[in-house]
Amino acid sequence: MKPLNLIALLLFLGGAVWAFTQSERGVREMQGLYYSAMGPFLKSGSKMETEARAFLTETRHSKELEVELSAVQGELGRLRIIGSRVRDLENENDRLRHALDYKKATHFDVVPAQVIRRQPTTWWQTVDIDAGEERGIGTQLAVLSSDGLVGKIDRIYKDQNRSSVLLLTDEKCQVSARVEGSPEVGILSGQRGRFDGNPLLRLRFLSTEATLRPGLRVFTTGRGGIFQANILLGEIVSVEKGALDSEALVKPSVNFADLGTVFVVLSADP
Repeated sequence: MKPLNLIALLLFLGGAVWAFTQSERGVREMQGLYYSAMGPFLKSGSKMETEARAFLTETRHSKELEVELSAVQGELGRLRIIGSRVRDLENENDRLRHALDYKKATHFDVVPAQVIRRQPTTWWQTVDIDAGEERGIGTQLAVLSSDGLVGKIDRIYKDQNRSSVLLLTDEKCQVSARVEGSPEVGILSGQRGRFDGNPLLRLRFLSTEATLRPGLRVFTTGRGGIFQANILLGEIVSVEKGALDSEALVKPSVNFADLGTVFVVLSADP
C-alpha cells in the first residue's frame, strides 16, 4: 500500500474511533456542526432539483405545444386550400352565370366555349377553344364575349373537339367598323409587335375631315359577310390626321389578356 493511502486510512480509522468514543452530547454537537455546515449546500441542491424538475416539465409542455402548433398549422394550410378552391368555384360560377345571362340576352344563335390554350409567342394572335365541328362550328365564324368582338374561327382541329380563334388584336383580323354618332367608316385591325399590356387597335381609312374625339365607341358595320352589324369593338383613344386620310387608335372593349368564356356565332336570328 502506498504511504499516502496508508496515512489516509489511519486518519479515517482514528476519526471513527474518536467519534464512537465521544459522549452522546458530543456526537449531537458534531451532527449539528455538520448539518450547519452542509445546510446551505443542501438547500441549494434542493432548489436546483426543483428548478430542474420545472425545466423538464416546461420542456415537456413545449414539446406538446410544438406538436399542437404543427397540427394547427397543418389544419390552417388545409383550410387555405379549401378557401382557395371555394373562391375558384365562386368565380367559375359567376362566369357561367354571366355567360348564361349573355346567351339569353343576345339575339344571335351562339355556342359557348372556354379558352383552353394560349401560346406565349402568339398571345395576342390566337387562342384555342373547347368546341369544334361536332357543335356545328366552322371557319370564318365570329367569336364574341359579353364585352364585344373577340375575333373569328380560323381553324378546326379534326377529331379533337377544339378550334383556333384569330383574335381581333392580330393585324390579319380586319373588320369593317363605324364610329357612333358620325358617318365615319374604316377598317379596324390589330397592330404588329404591340405586346405590352392590352394592345390598341388601328382604325384606318377615315376621312381627313373626320371630327372624332376620344371616348366615342366603335362598332361593326356588318359588311363583309363574317361579322354581324353593331357588335361593340372598343372606344377611340386618339385620332391622327394625315394628308389623304385619318387614323384612330382604339382601345378594345374586350380584355384580351384574360379571356375565359367566349361565344361562337352560328347565325343571327331572323
